[in-house]
Amino acid sequence: MKIKYILPALVLIINVACKGQEQTNQKPPNIVWIVSEDNSKHYLKLFDKNGIETPNIEALAKHGVQFNRVFSNAPVCSVARSTIISGCYAPRTGAQFHRRTELVPMPDSLRMFPAYLRDAGYYTVNNSKEDYNFEKSDKVWNGSSSKGTWKNRQQDQPFFYVHNIGTTHESRLHFPESDMKDAPTTANIDEYTVQPNHPDTELFRYTNARYRDKMVEMDNQLGEVVKALEADGQLENTFIFYYGDHGGVLPGSKGYLYETGLHVPMVVRIPENYKDIIDLKIGSQTDRFVSFIDLAPTVLNLAGVQVPGQIDGKPVFGNGVDVKKLDKENVAYGYADRFDEKYDMVRSVRKGKYKYIRSYNPYNFDGLMNNYRYQQAAYREWKEMYEDGKLNELQSAFFKSRAPEMLFDVENDPYETINLANDSNFGTTLKEMRGLLNEWVSGMPDLSFYPEFYLVQNAFDNPVEFGRAHKKDIKNYIKTANLMLQDAAIAQTELKKQLRSTDPWQRYWALIVCSSFGDKVNALIPAIKEIAENDKEGINRVKAAEFLGLTKAANPAPAMLEALYTAQYETEALLILNSIVLLNSSNYGYKFSIEENKINPDFRTEKSEVTRRLEFLNTQVH
Repeated sequence: MKIKYILPALVLIINVACKGQEQTNQKPPNIVWIVSEDNSKHYLKLFDKNGIETPNIEALAKHGVQFNRVFSNAPVCSVARSTIISGCYAPRTGAQFHRRTELVPMPDSLRMFPAYLRDAGYYTVNNSKEDYNFEKSDKVWNGSSSKGTWKNRQQDQPFFYVHNIGTTHESRLHFPESDMKDAPTTANIDEYTVQPNHPDTELFRYTNARYRDKMVEMDNQLGEVVKALEADGQLENTFIFYYGDHGGVLPGSKGYLYETGLHVPMVVRIPENYKDIIDLKIGSQTDRFVSFIDLAPTVLNLAGVQVPGQIDGKPVFGNGVDVKKLDKENVAYGYADRFDEKYDMVRSVRKGKYKYIRSYNPYNFDGLMNNYRYQQAAYREWKEMYEDGKLNELQSAFFKSRAPEMLFDVENDPYETINLANDSNFGTTLKEMRGLLNEWVSGMPDLSFYPEFYLVQNAFDNPVEFGRAHKKDIKNYIKTANLMLQDAAIAQTELKKQLRSTDPWQRYWALIVCSSFGDKVNALIPAIKEIAENDKEGINRVKAAEFLGLTKAANPAPAMLEALYTAQYETEALLILNSIVLLNSSNYGYKFSIEENKINPDFRTEKSEVTRRLEFLNTQVH
């Protein structure tokens, strides 16, 4: 090498070395999360043309990065927050049910991630919502209460601060219909388009505008936190994340794996003093995919803390990330199980612009009664209009059985109204997405292939280890569940075999598949009647009766009620009641005369989910 090239090269090496030493000696950054409850990206104009202006969030974006592809892995608080605090998929860890019946341990000696920040010298504080489904040690937070603040730390101590804003929570839309006259909105009710699957009524337009008012209120509260950081001289030492904790809350969003339930807004303000450790430019936007499993490792990475190997997620920016690899990994997964008293089992995968939704109980229609959801007036109106025959086909879909597989082009169909799964032009895409999801649920493995009551009794001491020990069994249940994706005539032979299996959960899934086919597998009615009368597992007698009810082959009430009265566990009784509510709905119209005194009194406490179901069924009877 000639001398004229050697000198510049030496200068460059020295400069890089000095810069690396500077970063090594640099104090770790502060990290602040500002979290708004229950809002998808659809309500903020920064992310969606149908949204409202949020100037404080927009100001963060101007001095940071706008993330356009951020997804909660679950569409409800406790499951989403359990995913965040652990960095792990909830169906792998037993944290997938909302509300929890009992806490589960953190997996494989993993700790909630703020504990690692504390070990590294951070002051960790949460203000104030937690809502985890995991057992929590006393070493996660230095403080966690409505009075939590970073200002109680030691001088010059870096801090991790979480500020939760409940202004946009679902409960804020539990208003009396009289408010449409008595409490006019600031937002113009005619300015925002009603979703195509919603009825375009005065109530829905008012609800849309009222929720956007809440977005503005939340934005102002966020601005106060930013001002406090600035007043404290910490603004340019602090990464500020703003994001929604999952989607919601207009009907059909929170609690469901549609984009309105999972696709959340996120902006990260980048401090001047730390802009060199981020590969993304200030003032830019990125379509890099981020899931909630990625938030914990990203924060640990920013803080210079090693990411534990047990975490499912990965850092999405900061030192050491593989930018080219990240920009190619455009996949996000979602899960929905029990929400309060309503059972379902749905999984999703989004890759690029395509979204695949797999319904494992497709006859459990989306609009099945959930008491908390229907406290919102718009939900009630939607249901009443369906029952009165006032909805078009698209608006009625929420109250009808789903297809086991749904495929959507969410860029061209953002509200997921056109199912492409049966379109031959998308056969290759469907096969790819199905493969991604099957690989994911079997690889975790997904514990929800067992009923919740069985997991509570047999797995919750160590859910992850239970999953490892039963991985082969779970793969077999997945294989049986996937029979519903075949032609009924082809699947029938294998179903007949599985209905006779000595494994009760193979019989369980075979019955669910039969219900998904309905009268297409009527040849199996004799075998299913035998199960309804004699199976040793009460829930299998219920699932057999459910099939017989769905196909009008027999009255399901006697078998279901007998199983309800002999149920040994609260979540077993709750799962049975889910089938009763389904068959009692206007779609089927079966009547159930429940003698409550025959149900275990321990299940009928004042605030139990079983009591909620019974109260609803009583209103149907009377």
